[in-house]
Amino acid sequence: MSDGTMVAEEAAAGDAMPASDTPGATPDQETPSAPAPNGKSSRAGRNLPAALGVGLALGLSLIAILLFVPKVLIGVVAAAIAVATWEVGKRLREADVLVPRIPLIVGGQAILWLAWPYGTDGVAGAFAATALVCMCWRLFDHGLSATPRNFLRDTAITLFVLAWVPLLASFAVVQLQEDDGNLRVLTFMILVVCSDVGGYVAGVLFGKHPMVPAISPKKSWEGFAGSMVFSVIGGLLTVTLLLQANSMIGVLAGVLVVLVATAGDLIESQVKRELGIKDMGTLLPGHGGIMDRLDSMLPSAFVSWLVFTALL
Repeated sequence: MSDGTMVAEEAAAGDAMPASDTPGATPDQETPSAPAPNGKSSRAGRNLPAALGVGLALGLSLIAILLFVPKVLIGVVAAAIAVATWEVGKRLREADVLVPRIPLIVGGQAILWLAWPYGTDGVAGAFAATALVCMCWRLFDHGLSATPRNFLRDTAITLFVLAWVPLLASFAVVQLQEDDGNLRVLTFMILVVCSDVGGYVAGVLFGKHPMVPAISPKKSWEGFAGSMVFSVIGGLLTVTLLLQANSMIGVLAGVLVVLVATAGDLIESQVKRELGIKDMGTLLPGHGGIMDRLDSMLPSAFVSWLVFTALL
């Protein structure tokens, strides 16, 4: 989600908070962040020029891939999910949660690549197989003679990560198999961007009422309303112009994407809050890690697949 969900009065007061990881993201943690070396950090504590540059480069690259070589996106998604899974696993293990990273990453790749030829059947089979391997792996993580410690906790968190990252991402790959799949994926990505931009504009200009202060103190209901307005308008235009479909499908997609994108951002915010960290990684200047860029995209991929499959 965007900075747009921040409460404008708090931002103006200079109470900079670490940001979540979509473009212009909303702060999550309560530890002030250091200013950018060049002094051009945003009110959320980010290096704004770097964040904008990285976001623009990623966006243009993805658009070019979707329009000209859409199947290449499968490899891009697979690489991004491998890195994101490694980031989450690394952070969890730093907090003494022993998730089995090797089967998580390998199984995540199986989920994504089997979605290509086999669709949801391949996704379901690979997910079940990976879950089983992860449970067995964690059972003997301390060796055959040692008694497993925190097995139930670590296994439950492992399955959560498996569902949260590669499983949700696989629905973007599934959508690519449709005749207009590249346009469907482009549509839901545009809706997420519209949600971010609308939230930023409305939150900075009008944000006064905190939305969920216990999880992300600077998200505002005004920012959420701005996300909804921009995303609904984006849905109307993209579904009508790109997918040549009923505009009301675009309205529904816009509303649902805002709801799940917001939920996805809050889920990652809570995970990072419990782990006591600002970002999942440091790979992308101004944004954090790969996972920090995917928090809103992942649930949006699933919901867009659900809507477009049912109604188009």
